[in-house]
Amino acid sequence: MEGKWEEIDQYARQWIAEAGQRIRASFAEPLTVETKENRNDLVTNVDRGIEQFFAEHIRRQFPGHRLLGEEGFGDELAALDGVVWVIDPIDGTMNFVHQRRHFAVSVGIFEDGVGQLGYVYDVVFDELYTAQKGKGLFLNGGPLGRLQPAPVAESIIAINGTWLMENKRLDHRPLVRLAKDARGTRSYGSAALELAYVAAGRLDAYISPRLSPWDFAGGMILIEEAGGIMTNLDGKPIDLLNRSSVLAAKPGVHEEILYRYLRG
Repeated sequence: MEGKWEEIDQYARQWIAEAGQRIRASFAEPLTVETKENRNDLVTNVDRGIEQFFAEHIRRQFPGHRLLGEEGFGDELAALDGVVWVIDPIDGTMNFVHQRRHFAVSVGIFEDGVGQLGYVYDVVFDELYTAQKGKGLFLNGGPLGRLQPAPVAESIIAINGTWLMENKRLDHRPLVRLAKDARGTRSYGSAALELAYVAAGRLDAYISPRLSPWDFAGGMILIEEAGGIMTNLDGKPIDLLNRSSVLAAKPGVHEEILYRYLRG
């Protein structure tokens, strides 16, 4: 089995590197931008092209594997049996369109629902975060240390400002208290990158009330291998087949946010 995951890892890294090259090359080409569910939910010809690239390579090299993707090239899945690749070709499309930075390729590879390989690739800054189950977290091939417990008062929390004002999804008032009590807040506009930053210790927690599996699949494996904790906002396991809220954090920070703010 070990050789199997080494082979999959080798191909995944190769395809992610090529995807990054294609995305960087696209900066010089005309960009076709469309909206999906609303005017802030963007998709480009590059998103679709990169997902198609992954789909074709996965099906050719690993015909027994299945794909869960954002842009329509994946499979219809009712369960996570077997090996499933969960891919976001460009997480942070709005940043890709407007800023040409702060977006990532996210890949999570699961077997029977268990995360085995995770990747988040910051294309512009050429930072590849990787994790294999039981082997820890790496950044560009170098090992990163395990996350150590910390309190909210010494933490930087990643949260979109939308959730700190009145909204339809959740009670914003506990999160306003959290933002005031924390050392600082940040929002980068890419769930995959923010999860990678938590795993790497650049952030101490990340909160979102509504993400799709491809937004968090790769980052979830990174978080787990770094010794962090990732649940939904009720403290329950993440649903990998449906949209879910997400609370990812260092030990200590996760419990404090969950019990003092979200359940307090």
